[in-house]
Amino acid sequence: MGKLSIKLHDKCKNRKESSSWPLTNCFHHGGGRDDAIGIAQECNVDFSNLFIGRKFSQGAHSQIYHGVYKKEHVAVKFVKVRDNDVKGIPKSLLEAQFLREVIHLPRLHHQNVVKFIGAYKDTDFYYILTEYQQKGSLRVYLNKVESKPISLKRVIAFALDIARGMEYIHAQGIIHRDLKPENVLVDGEIRLKIADFGIACEASKFDSLRGTYRWMAPEMIKGKRYGRKVDVYSFGLILWELLSGTVPFEGMNPIQVAVAVADRNSRPIIPSHCPHVLSDLIKQCWELKAEKRPEFWQIVRVLEQLDQGCSFLSPKKLKQHHLSLRKW
Repeated sequence: MGKLSIKLHDKCKNRKESSSWPLTNCFHHGGGRDDAIGIAQECNVDFSNLFIGRKFSQGAHSQIYHGVYKKEHVAVKFVKVRDNDVKGIPKSLLEAQFLREVIHLPRLHHQNVVKFIGAYKDTDFYYILTEYQQKGSLRVYLNKVESKPISLKRVIAFALDIARGMEYIHAQGIIHRDLKPENVLVDGEIRLKIADFGIACEASKFDSLRGTYRWMAPEMIKGKRYGRKVDVYSFGLILWELLSGTVPFEGMNPIQVAVAVADRNSRPIIPSHCPHVLSDLIKQCWELKAEKRPEFWQIVRVLEQLDQGCSFLSPKKLKQHHLSLRKW
């Protein structure tokens, strides 16, 4: 956990010393931008108890390190904001993403949502501490097993983890807006957890373009007003990827994907080996009209029924699941 932790510790000696308190109680939902900034500044991470190890991931505007905070393994996300413009991204946008994550994560408590540990904001950096997941992201996991097909039972288990987490998130009035394998983490028990709420928003605020084109709903690509069903669309693409073993729209760049989805209503071809009930579920999740997409509680219900019998599903039982799905 060497040199970086020493540098970070030395740096914080110049800050005003303060006692440590439960960080999860330092943030609350509500208030405006100034309130959120004030809360983030007041809630100092106790840097004397933070040790930083190796970097294990890097986002478009951040670096993520494995660390130990108060004897607990954590993921430490650093966002450098010293300049007015970071890699073409305005400082104000990075600040807004940090504040959204700081506002949303502390109030989310679910086994399929990453646990918030703490946060800090200073002039040069934003820091967010969350629980550390040793297996990395679902993208990393899929890349490691790409030569081996994932069993149907595992696909359903993964889909259930994501759907249950998203059902809970939507129940809190939050839209994720960037659901994709890179933003889903895998814990030591191979259980999935939703992460990265930097571009999440309140369900009442849904008129800006965010997210990643490959998993982005057509209404978002077109710049139309949208709601929580954009996450259902993204879930459909993730489920397709779990079953197909390939990235959606492979061989196309993001702009080509956006044109194909928004202008031609294109979708990936569902594998022939996909059970009819999952095929129907995928198709309903990525319906063009958002109102035709199911809610996550409905998705959970079907997947739970499928999970209970996936080891002995006969063609007759698959047909029954298929018919029940059509009744939504």
